[in-house]
Amino acid sequence: MWGVGAIFALHLAIAGLLFLLRYVNPPTTGVQMQRRVGSFFSKASYRKIRTYAPLDRISVDLQHAVIAAEDGRFYEDGGIDWKQVRKVAAESRESGEIARGASTITQQLVKNLFFTTHRNPIRKALEYTLAPITDTILGKQRTLELYLNVVEWGPGVFGAEAAAQFHYKVSARQLTRDQAARLAALLPAPQRRRPARMNSYSASIQERMRQLGW
Repeated sequence: MWGVGAIFALHLAIAGLLFLLRYVNPPTTGVQMQRRVGSFFSKASYRKIRTYAPLDRISVDLQHAVIAAEDGRFYEDGGIDWKQVRKVAAESRESGEIARGASTITQQLVKNLFFTTHRNPIRKALEYTLAPITDTILGKQRTLELYLNVVEWGPGVFGAEAAAQFHYKVSARQLTRDQAARLAALLPAPQRRRPARMNSYSASIQERMRQLGW
């Protein structure tokens, strides 16, 4: 069981790392290490592909597509979208099952950087406490840049530049609106989904982009 002192020390350590991440790009992440360890127990070959790209070298369409797909209130929330949390809680009470869909981009960044994809109530609680700290320390633009550079877009494919090269043989800056929407459609299940199969969901993402004024 985690004590108050241990939780405080963890938050303090992560806050220190976040201050560093305002200026330094992470060499690896918790999820990337998880995938590497998992590859040791898999018969399939594993190769990590990752090239860091500053935000101004990533298609604005991809930035907008990811926000539209993952966190439509990204520029308004403080790391936690409480409106969406209340909606998901209400849906969970009505259905009797835990609904998904309340995680913000900031929460997902925290998970990717410091934790793993394994579902765990302690990890989820830490996401909620660390997301506002992350939002405050990094700010929106740096949060978005880091997220787009660490998130998984296929087996061993991390970051927008690697995703653009792997799936479309172009740079992240050259992605079209349709390509951007299809890449954003992969994010809930990047190990299983492929852009060519995302016709319906990518169309939905583009409609959300239009609704958001993009």
